[in-house]
Amino acid sequence: MSTSTASAAAPDSGTPTIEPVTLTPALLGESPFWHPREQRLYYLDIPGHALFRWSEGDDTPQRWDLNSEPGCIVPLESGGLLVAQRNGLWRMDPDRGEYVQLAQAPYDASKRRFNDGKADAQGRLWVGTIDDARQPESALYCYRQGRFEVMQDGITSSNGLAWSPDGATMYWADTKAHEVYQLDFDQKTGTLGDRRPFLKFPVRAEGQPLSTYGGRPDGAAVDEQGCYWIAMMEGQRLHRFSPSGECLQTIELPVRCATMPAFGGADLRTLFVTTAREKRSPEELAAQPLAGCVLQLRVPVAGLPVHYARLE
Repeated sequence: MSTSTASAAAPDSGTPTIEPVTLTPALLGESPFWHPREQRLYYLDIPGHALFRWSEGDDTPQRWDLNSEPGCIVPLESGGLLVAQRNGLWRMDPDRGEYVQLAQAPYDASKRRFNDGKADAQGRLWVGTIDDARQPESALYCYRQGRFEVMQDGITSSNGLAWSPDGATMYWADTKAHEVYQLDFDQKTGTLGDRRPFLKFPVRAEGQPLSTYGGRPDGAAVDEQGCYWIAMMEGQRLHRFSPSGECLQTIELPVRCATMPAFGGADLRTLFVTTAREKRSPEELAAQPLAGCVLQLRVPVAGLPVHYARLE
């Protein structure tokens, strides 16, 4: 079911307490995931060329420097991580000091880079791109059998990637277009059906103040009930939508730029949210000191665990 314009639900009167994970900010935090084996949170700073890992109780996360802008990270079934960077796909094991390139970028890295990405339940890596000039020349790739294959194209900023609990539906967003799509997904073969509209958010009008702008769809996650959680960049909020596109909940955040939610904690009922501070005004940063920090809040419905990537 599509909605011509996604209307927000009123914020819950029982809005949960929102706290920072640490007070160490990223310029543009992204791609958080909770590692089930390690019980730790991983996330990235894209312009900061950094990987972070946080354990509960840590005041400061561990940090590793990367040699190019990372778009996403995914845990590997065999151990370590896949890191999709502007300059290609890398395998990394922070504890062993492993950092090896597996594949070149399948695009002109002077014009675009990898962005949001995740593994599906069969271990295939799905990762999209973002065009530096914000032209509709980005694509969604699937990495399997040692190569990247274009699965969808014609958008500007690939985001919002997630799957329904049964794996039969993929969610995918174009942030600049303010649209989220649904696609039928064949789990066995990894093939996609035609994309269809799921959500469309109002585009910010020229001169419209941010205080009245709802934001644009960025990263996403799905919970056990099949509801789609989306971070609204510049909208200072998270939305929770039913599989039919009804907005069930809106949570206001203490920072303007949320980038992606991820479920974690031992019961997968802690929602972690990466945020950004890059290119924000001094006035906004003074008013929102948690900008760039990872936020956390407790939710009543558990999320789906992260999928591990597998290399053939």
